[in-house]
Amino acid sequence: MSAQPLSAERAVESDPNSPASLHDRLERVWRNGPGLWGWLTSVNHKSIALRSIITAFTFFGIAGVEAALMRVQLARPENSFIGPDLYNQLFTTHGSAMMFLFAVPMVQSVALYFVPIMIGTRNVAFPRLNAFGYWTYLIGGVLLFSALFTNTGPDQGWFSYVPLAGPGFSPGKRVDIWAQMITFTEIAAIVAAIEVIVTVFKQRAPGMSLNRVPPFVWAMVVMSFMVLVAMPYVATASAMLAMDRLIATQFFNYAEGGDALLWQHLFWFFGHPEVYIIFIPGLGMVSAIVATFSRRPVFGYTAVVLSLVAIGFLSFGLWVHHMFATPLTQTGQSFFTAASAMIAIPTGVTIFCWIATIWSGRPRFDTPMLYVVGFIALFTIGGLSGLLLASVPVDLQITDTDFLPGHIHYVLLGGMVFPLFGALHYWFPKVTGRMMSERLGKVSFWLLFIGVNVTFFPQLLLGIAGMPRRVYTYLADSGWGGLNLTSSIGAGFIALGMLLLVINIARSLAAGAAAGADPWGGETLEWAISSPAPDYNFAYIPIVHGRSALWADTGDLDAVAGLREDRREVLQTTMLDAVPDSRHEHPDPTIVPLLTALAVGVGLIWGIFDPIGFAVGGVLTFIALAAWGWPEKPKPNTHEVVEVPK
Repeated sequence: MSAQPLSAERAVESDPNSPASLHDRLERVWRNGPGLWGWLTSVNHKSIALRSIITAFTFFGIAGVEAALMRVQLARPENSFIGPDLYNQLFTTHGSAMMFLFAVPMVQSVALYFVPIMIGTRNVAFPRLNAFGYWTYLIGGVLLFSALFTNTGPDQGWFSYVPLAGPGFSPGKRVDIWAQMITFTEIAAIVAAIEVIVTVFKQRAPGMSLNRVPPFVWAMVVMSFMVLVAMPYVATASAMLAMDRLIATQFFNYAEGGDALLWQHLFWFFGHPEVYIIFIPGLGMVSAIVATFSRRPVFGYTAVVLSLVAIGFLSFGLWVHHMFATPLTQTGQSFFTAASAMIAIPTGVTIFCWIATIWSGRPRFDTPMLYVVGFIALFTIGGLSGLLLASVPVDLQITDTDFLPGHIHYVLLGGMVFPLFGALHYWFPKVTGRMMSERLGKVSFWLLFIGVNVTFFPQLLLGIAGMPRRVYTYLADSGWGGLNLTSSIGAGFIALGMLLLVINIARSLAAGAAAGADPWGGETLEWAISSPAPDYNFAYIPIVHGRSALWADTGDLDAVAGLREDRREVLQTTMLDAVPDSRHEHPDPTIVPLLTALAVGVGLIWGIFDPIGFAVGGVLTFIALAAWGWPEKPKPNTHEVVEVPK
């Protein structure tokens, strides 16, 4: 394997019409097949991640419409726009979609798109498994919204507390559909986490030792380890709930020796880390944007990375602060109060490192940076309101009031959605090859920023005033009408800001200014290749000489050659120092991941209505997995192999 300047890759790509070019040879090997069949069989990480991002935004849009309907209902007292049953379905499906179908899948999809490019490889570690994860996620989302549109949507809340969610209080199949949706989405989340971890630790470009990995990639690695620890708990809890309902087990039935609080412990041991599973990728996105638009690497790299790890670790010690209204000892309450306050320390360290980066750099406040500033402001309000909830005396007064929706929306919109929209404007040119409109972007930002505050700050005040959460109406003499109307008006600002964002995306796709390989002057490897990125990412795997790969050297970035051009080969490196170790051949496009997901889907969905469905689904899944593992025919050798140096 030889070294050469990365400019050689760009020179090859500058003549894509030459049949003898390396670009054409790699394109023939790595591209998806034509038409619908090619779309169904793709195992390319960018194709799968992009369709997952579009799917997540679609679910986000539907859940947003549900939120708008609820705000119309609550805009004035004793409103009859929506009845109680439909309202219960709306707020349950809204919360479930935002948490399980949008937030976690979205940040994982961004990771699956950009992490391989940022670390200088051609695909994720297990391409077929990656495709399987997407199809299971899609089936779970379609199941949830199909139930809503047929008036069998879940109605017990996105947290599905027992005994309300048990068979005695929720007959029918609504809760069962919710439980199986959880199973689909958690399978997909665990698959994505495995992909990120293995890809980062085994396929980094030569020279990218662990102390040179970009903060964005570190954020996604920490998030992925958290998923592997947290997600099995809610998957187990939902399976236990389904068994209580379908085959009469008694895990949560106190009268038969079960324990209703067991559900809360299992759910919130997942549920509170999930907030940080969503938040930590936001920190990674902000780090990437701050470095690029400040024109200097993030200040305190080690502190930022260790803060990400500390946040991930501490997040697993906070779950009981969701349960302060349950019978707990004062010692237990004090421990979780202290842990809830402690997690603010590494979060604050990260924010101060960004401020130091901006202060010492030459910042440009384009649209992505505006979303960073908005994120800091909104998350500060969300964090301060969270400290109030972590105080037991205060929590006992405002638990289950409208203060909770106000707090969680400040945290999730500020901690995840605003960084995500900043990242959307930042990486849009890399994905599409076109720039988004700065004017529309800034107008959309201000509408969203104003709308979030006008919508959710009144909810904090309503909670202090005693308005319960999850009520579909209220009396006129309660005094809550003015704040609810203000909150609903703010929701209109959010809707208008989202509409402008969609218009900006559509307009930019059709007629946006052409973007070069590196329109922002970024520091990480995704900016070293053309926009949009080719199917194979890198013709030559780059050699990294510093933390800021594109800023480390004033000359061309070195690259290595020697991987086969007639097969889908990727370079594997050692875990610590990223020394070339071996080559691995990736599978070609195949329909097997889709068939396996469909087999799993048949079993889980049929099993909701008849236990025999689990047996049928198990047989179909076994057949699909047998096809998955069936040995492939040897490929003809059309390329002289060059050994990878040890």
